Amino acid sequence: MKPRVHFLKAAPAHELGTFPSKSPMNWLHTAHRAAWSLVFCTLLAGAAKTQQAPIVAHEWGTFTSIAGNAGTAVRWYPWIVPSDLPDFVEHFQSADFKPNLSGTIRMETPVLYFYSTQEKTVSVHVTFSKGLITEWYPHATGHAPNDRNFLNAAFSQKQSDGSVTWNKILLRPSGGASLPQGQKDSRYYAARCTSSTPLSVRTAKETQSEKFLFYRGVSSQDSAVNAKLLANGNLEVENVAHEPVVKLFWFERRGNATGIRSKANLGEREVLEAPELSATADMSEGELLSALMEQGLYPDEARAMLDTWKDSWFEEGSRLLYIVPPSFVNRVLPLSISPAPIETTRVFVGRLELVTEKTRSAIATALASGDEKTLARYNRFLQPMLEILLQRETDPLLAQMFRRRLDQPYAPKLPEEPAATAARN
Repeated sequence: MKPRVHFLKAAPAHELGTFPSKSPMNWLHTAHRAAWSLVFCTLLAGAAKTQQAPIVAHEWGTFTSIAGNAGTAVRWYPWIVPSDLPDFVEHFQSADFKPNLSGTIRMETPVLYFYSTQEKTVSVHVTFSKGLITEWYPHATGHAPNDRNFLNAAFSQKQSDGSVTWNKILLRPSGGASLPQGQKDSRYYAARCTSSTPLSVRTAKETQSEKFLFYRGVSSQDSAVNAKLLANGNLEVENVAHEPVVKLFWFERRGNATGIRSKANLGEREVLEAPELSATADMSEGELLSALMEQGLYPDEARAMLDTWKDSWFEEGSRLLYIVPPSFVNRVLPLSISPAPIETTRVFVGRLELVTEKTRSAIATALASGDEKTLARYNRFLQPMLEILLQRETDPLLAQMFRRRLDQPYAPKLPEEPAATAARN
């Protein structure tokens, strides 16, 4: 039995409404025109697509604030400590400038990764609303304000925006260039542990290479979340970003005892019960790692972010850690990349430090006994915590103890506020 052979039969010309004539020559001519039209449209589509570079951009960063007695973020200085950044990182003025800069949000370690299979050149511009970009690497093409004599007094009254710009960043998927290494250990290096495309920036003196763009800053913007401690020990959390906070954690640590309370999809206002100190740091780490990946970070990016900050996020004290709503990030920290990537993902963690009654008791006991080891656990937050405690303290002896510690010369002081003045008098 012979196999059947099927032939495709051309449709009659009158059934092909696009062909005006039954003439074979006209039909062939029109077919050629149709074929060339198809090729031309394909080329146009390809050309349009190449206008958007085949680049993916992923960014993570942190917004750190401290909740005052009213629940809103307060202006604060960090306790003066040596910079935790490598010596090759560039500063707005000097490494000693930022600790003396008062603000409500301290933007710590935004890291911008790129992914590309081809060498590409991109430009990046970042603006910080009511803020100042204080550190960056590699070398930036420009920054605003560009006044090297800029003073903290000017910043405290600042309503304009600071910015930083990188032009002609070369993405180099082949790698090859060595990355700089400082003379001391730093949390900075953990961010390199990803598969991101290496990049380089050429300066007048050298070519600087890295796995990401890095920058930090300080702003006088409000926090995306407010948190007021209630008399019963619970916490009233207000979402002032007016966009759902998809994940929020109330973390607390007292010595080796830790606790964490999770909340998904925080609404406009909610009351949270204090976490029981029955969890482990590993449990808290796992929950936060999952939340970062759910927001779009690659697993190695999420791990790099956690490894960068877990010693600080899970240190002594009480705090909220939450995924900052994207609209808040884009409004407070507008990012422009040219040419535009095919995908841009930005995941920021908000940290709102809380001065609970347990914190008050621990600090007061340590001050009374001269326990510097316990006080050191509060790190750069000790000075603003003492200011907050002084504002609400009714015991004159405790108030005097808080005030004496604040009067030490290495503790930069905030301007007097009415509540603090009343407590002193």
